[in-house]
Amino acid sequence: MTTEELNQGLGYITYGLYIVTTKYEHQYNGMIVNTVLQVTAQPAQVAISVNKLCLTHELILKSRVFAAMPLDETATLPFIGTFGFRTGRTFNKFEKIPFEQGFLGCPIVKQHTLSYLEVKVNKTVDVGTHTLFIGEVKNVGIINPGARAMTYEYYHHVIKGKTPAGATHAS
Repeated sequence: MTTEELNQGLGYITYGLYIVTTKYEHQYNGMIVNTVLQVTAQPAQVAISVNKLCLTHELILKSRVFAAMPLDETATLPFIGTFGFRTGRTFNKFEKIPFEQGFLGCPIVKQHTLSYLEVKVNKTVDVGTHTLFIGEVKNVGIINPGARAMTYEYYHHVIKGKTPAGATHAS
């Protein structure tokens, strides 16, 4: 199997695009991820995969909370780029993006998102370059009912977005 064959095969796995946010003490941060999945129904638990080099990873490890918001198809490349192509270590991602503070303290972005889940982390799994954060959903809200979720395929083929280094999926 070649790298090209592997990437092509993995490319058929369906993904969405999500903003994942967190807060530790007085510091907010967020990023774009393509891996958010429900792992149990009772209690409702989800998992996310986050690159260990990201500031969001560091802050989730400290705070043990995150919020996940699926993007809708109205999200523009500049909006996505705010969370996906710049580091929170040198750029305030929330300077021009309105948000509300959620039940667990995480920023809830209501622009270009469908809903939000606030999660308290109860387990981490080291998977090499990334960590799986698994936790119980503590709060949920619907933001834009009826809108269409942005898939990774839509992001690549319609918006013409690229995959940044460190993503869980190579393009």
